[in-house]
Amino acid sequence: MRWKINTSAYKRVPSRDAAMDPDVETPVKMTDGATGPSWRMSLPHVCVATLTSFLFGYHTGVVNEPLESISTDLGFAGNTLAEGLVVSICLGGAFVGCLFSGSIADGIGRRRAFQLSAMPMIIGAAISALTNSLEGMLLGRFLVGTGMGLGPPVASLYITEVSPPTVRGTYGSFVQIATCLGIIVSLLIGTPVKDIDRWWRVCFWIAAVPAILQALAMEFCAESPQWLYKCGRTSEAEMQFEKLLGPLHVKSAMAELTRSERGDDGESVKYSELFYGRHFNVVFIGTTLFALQQLSGINSVFYFSSTVFRSVGVPSNLANICMGISNLSGSIVAMLLMDKLGRKVLLSGSFLGMAFAMGLQAVGANHQYLGSTSVYLSVGGMLLFVLSFSLGAGPVPGLLLPEIFPNKIRAKAMALCMSVHWAVNFFVSLLFLRLLEQLGPQLLYTIFSSFCVIAAIFVRRNVVETKGKTLQEIEVSLLQTQ
Repeated sequence: MRWKINTSAYKRVPSRDAAMDPDVETPVKMTDGATGPSWRMSLPHVCVATLTSFLFGYHTGVVNEPLESISTDLGFAGNTLAEGLVVSICLGGAFVGCLFSGSIADGIGRRRAFQLSAMPMIIGAAISALTNSLEGMLLGRFLVGTGMGLGPPVASLYITEVSPPTVRGTYGSFVQIATCLGIIVSLLIGTPVKDIDRWWRVCFWIAAVPAILQALAMEFCAESPQWLYKCGRTSEAEMQFEKLLGPLHVKSAMAELTRSERGDDGESVKYSELFYGRHFNVVFIGTTLFALQQLSGINSVFYFSSTVFRSVGVPSNLANICMGISNLSGSIVAMLLMDKLGRKVLLSGSFLGMAFAMGLQAVGANHQYLGSTSVYLSVGGMLLFVLSFSLGAGPVPGLLLPEIFPNKIRAKAMALCMSVHWAVNFFVSLLFLRLLEQLGPQLLYTIFSSFCVIAAIFVRRNVVETKGKTLQEIEVSLLQTQ
């Protein structure tokens, strides 16, 4: 393809100067003999960003065990639609927050977007803890949802943009690990809910603490150099690269960034432009991946695992803790393998494992003929399903998509893909209990298993490998293939 000459990058670095400066065309070789920048400098910034994922996991599981107590105290016990709404209204709020996440991240920067996302999560948690009515609970959960919708896309952007290429996959796995820890903590904190009156209020108060910590800690974190460069603040981008990578790697990082910007026209992209032209293919891959991730039934497992376990006679506390450990174990393995096996292998293998595990649950749902064996198949299938998910389908999409999206569209494309994620998540969670009643577990789990197989085929045919490449190398190579 022919590169456009009238780019915003050339407003910062004129084309005639770029042609004379070899550092703009090719990355600078390391002068210290190292293969790349150290991971230690960027690690604290990544850890603060992953507090958003911890909050996502916590709010995902916070109503799991206490849902029965909440419905009794607030007067809607036995109303499955209202119980489903308490769960899914949070996802509806997340959809709204996610719609604006791209514009906010591009408008005020990644750091301020994190701080802004923390505010509704603090206020919403307080309202949920204090309410005495279903309406108040729904309002609080909706506000929390808006923060959940804004935070995760920004976290994926930020971690991808501040991480050295050699550990970007590992850092990307931190998102899933933090989510697992959030779920486990919510399950552990919710354990006394049956023994202590109104303990569920304490569960919501605790949720405000990580949000406050992140809002304060982000004041000391680095801003995304890619965002600063896109805004024309080149000197500030260099300062942030030095903060993240060290002084020896600033020149090569800026050279790579300048090289990738040559393919853009420098103008802000509109959402409508994501549906046609050269960006359509990567956006289609992103939205489809997130839709299939949710159609696998994963969040129905998280939201309603206590209900499912009780239906087969298994104590929910024990089963939920085992599920949390399974999720965390798989996430740690994925972290170790992400930059070795690559994103594509983990993703396709994960979906196939999920399909098999959901098939076990479908077989285990036949209590009449299998007897006690059905309990082992149901619980074992659910634990295997969560383990398989955490090995690839959980951590990979949030890492892979910011890698394949060009800098110009990265924030808005992630917002669009995550909006699809929340929309599908909302409807699956809202309808899960009703479909379980009407279709029965065998048919419903078979449908989920089929979606997992479809997802594995889609990954094999459409997803590209990004392991070990800089964001700029990925962007240039994708543009050259179009």
